[in-house]
Amino acid sequence: MKPARIHIDLRRQADDSYDVLVGIPLPEAIEDIVRKSGGGKVFVITDSNVARHYARAVGRSLRVRGKRTEILVVPAGEKSKSRTMKARLENLLLAAGAGRDSLIIALGGGMVGDLAGFVAATLFRGVSYVQIPTTLLAQVDSSVGGKVAVDHPLGKNLLGSFYQPSRVYIDSAFLRTLPPREIRNGIAEIVKYASILDRKFFSLLESIPSTGATRESQLVLNMIQRCCLLKKSVVEQDEREADRRRILNFGHTIGHALESLSRYRISHGEAVASGMVAEARISASLGMIPQHEVVRLERLLGRFGLPTEIPARFDINRLFSLTRLDKKARGGVVEYTLLEKIGKGVTGVRLSPSRARSLYRAGLSVRPG
Repeated sequence: MKPARIHIDLRRQADDSYDVLVGIPLPEAIEDIVRKSGGGKVFVITDSNVARHYARAVGRSLRVRGKRTEILVVPAGEKSKSRTMKARLENLLLAAGAGRDSLIIALGGGMVGDLAGFVAATLFRGVSYVQIPTTLLAQVDSSVGGKVAVDHPLGKNLLGSFYQPSRVYIDSAFLRTLPPREIRNGIAEIVKYASILDRKFFSLLESIPSTGATRESQLVLNMIQRCCLLKKSVVEQDEREADRRRILNFGHTIGHALESLSRYRISHGEAVASGMVAEARISASLGMIPQHEVVRLERLLGRFGLPTEIPARFDINRLFSLTRLDKKARGGVVEYTLLEKIGKGVTGVRLSPSRARSLYRAGLSVRPG
């Protein structure tokens, strides 16, 4: 008997489009959420830092408008972005009567957005969620694009999915309560976008005073909008990081390894800043980018108080070995995103950890003049 061949045609036809509203005040965001949500229960997932400032007001605002609402608070910090915390949230959601018509609101920075989004992606095989990012880093990067994940002891974001939010609401008023370190974390991602996609944007960043890119200024709103537009252009071409979206990983291969090696005592923005310079030096050692472009990157990051070196206390051999765990590694060979020039990144540069380490060391001679 010949084997039967049954073809399951699952070419994707779902419309996962959504809006990113930049500059919308939080009260208007709540009104919009209430208008667009159904009759299910609303669950606000936030962290202990954000909860102190905003959770009570958000919960009250939703309840006043007739929404049954629960606030779920996780401890602040990267350690909460774990399988254990995801399971804990799922247990709380099920015990509180969550259903397929429930809505999850991710109210917080990148950790909360990634964790709450992953919970939404897997609860009942997917429930709706919206992002209300409260940090500059989340507003310019992680809240847009649908990457959701938790960390694994072996590396960052190794367990996750692509699951798009229903909407993203960006209010720069949240930046009032951020410590300076969190502002710098966001600046690192802004510099990343300019470095790989927009040379004019990079020049604009060079022209502003280091004190100008903070808090609620119109300049910051313009930068947030520019980064969201740049990410939109990439994600629309490649939602699931098959090719073009890898451009956004500049600085992250080494940066994620540095975060893991430091046990997340080094923040994401600081690690990405050091990773961008390291990967720019690798680019220069390969002859892809002039050394003066590396100097420009170093200077810009330094002006905003971001690190440009891998701390000497870390073992470089161990650091580059950890890059094998990068999600883009194939057979122990890592695919880097590097620079051809400021404003133009290139993906898919395959380098073993030992080769990348030697190229990085060769580029250490590059210093501002």
